[in-house]
Amino acid sequence: MITLRKTALALALIGGLLGFQSAAHAQVTVGKPAPDYSFTDIKGLSHSISGYKGKIIVLEWTNPGCPFVKKYYSQGDMQKLQALYTKDPGIVWIAINSSAAGKEGYAASDADAQKWATESKFVGTAYVRDPEGKFGRLYGAKTTPHMFVIDKDGNVAYQGAIDNLATPDPADIPKAENYVAKAIFAVRAGQKPLTINTPPYGCGVKYADPAPAATAEPFEATAPAAPTVPAPKQ
Repeated sequence: MITLRKTALALALIGGLLGFQSAAHAQVTVGKPAPDYSFTDIKGLSHSISGYKGKIIVLEWTNPGCPFVKKYYSQGDMQKLQALYTKDPGIVWIAINSSAAGKEGYAASDADAQKWATESKFVGTAYVRDPEGKFGRLYGAKTTPHMFVIDKDGNVAYQGAIDNLATPDPADIPKAENYVAKAIFAVRAGQKPLTINTPPYGCGVKYADPAPAATAEPFEATAPAAPTVPAPKQ
């Protein structure tokens, strides 16, 4: 007979694995409400996605060590976009670093992240450390950069690549079609972007490795005891 204790352990392990897979593969749907999330930025200020309803929100997944992120930051191109759009009080730009401890781009503290933001001349609304990957997995962020534009009604208007040239070369930026800029332009005008969904390109987001699953003891079936046969009478 399989013991109740071992059955419960097995069910717990299966549930944990399914829960991890669900979190790892969460993603947003263009045209649907953006998942709400509350967070604190590296300056200690509190924010939430729902708190910015009525504004356009740009989400930028980033990693300071990624060549595709450096493509846009090394010559100030990402910063120019941030500065251009955050001049408008109706637009917020949030950069999220979901690199886990020990992974490329990891910031061990808010002070470390602030140092990079200052040196890089980051001028978005907020920079967020997400080393546990909760924000990233909620949105299904896959690469750095991976961009999202949320409209004033709180719906995802665009998700995917920043542009159409998937290279780490800054020289390609002037030649590229910037999907994010076009999405913001359309949403500002109350329109739907012509391009709403593209495959993101860049370095994979450096999420924390899943915790190793506990090893359950093998199930044991207990064979019924052999019946006792009385000895024949002499």
